[in-house]
Amino acid sequence: MGRLIYSVITSLDGYVVDADGRFDWAVPDEEVHAFVNDLERTIGTYLYGRRLYEVMAAWEAMPTDTRPTDTRPTDGDRRPVMLDYARIWQAADKVVYSTTLDGASTSRTRIERRFDPDVVRRLVASADGDVSIGGPTLAGHAIRAGLVDDFHLFLTPVVVGGGVRALPDGVRVRLELLGERRFASGVVHLHHRATSTL
Repeated sequence: MGRLIYSVITSLDGYVVDADGRFDWAVPDEEVHAFVNDLERTIGTYLYGRRLYEVMAAWEAMPTDTRPTDTRPTDGDRRPVMLDYARIWQAADKVVYSTTLDGASTSRTRIERRFDPDVVRRLVASADGDVSIGGPTLAGHAIRAGLVDDFHLFLTPVVVGGGVRALPDGVRVRLELLGERRFASGVVHLHHRATSTL
């Protein structure tokens, strides 16, 4: 049985995208990216909304012919930490919730027209690995339904003043802090497990 995990990079004031639709301030450095990679290794299935899927689909095109431990100089998007993540992402199944997409642009991907909490509950219960839910709107549905087991919040040292919130309004969940880590960049990772809905 897997766990449903919501992992998100957020501003200190709780936004994943600012009021202008930008998230360039959230791009992880090498240290944070390597930590995220290690967290993602247990993921067998990603659940996405359309917008996040369209952003993440870029990982499909990244060639992964360089070993992740290769330390030769690489440029930009071919850094070992990024190649490692591409391998992790490409190996997982993806479920995209969208009423507008005609089809998937990536392998191992299927489109679902609506989010059904009971279907997701069964998927997680029968999964060999963990299931990740991405995007604050989709994650909000899962949080409201009491489906999210673990929360991984990466607090970025920036205040953006508005935009799309990382966590939904109108829901209360009691959490237990399982771990924390500080990074040289000032990012702080908090790992919480849901214990009950209030």
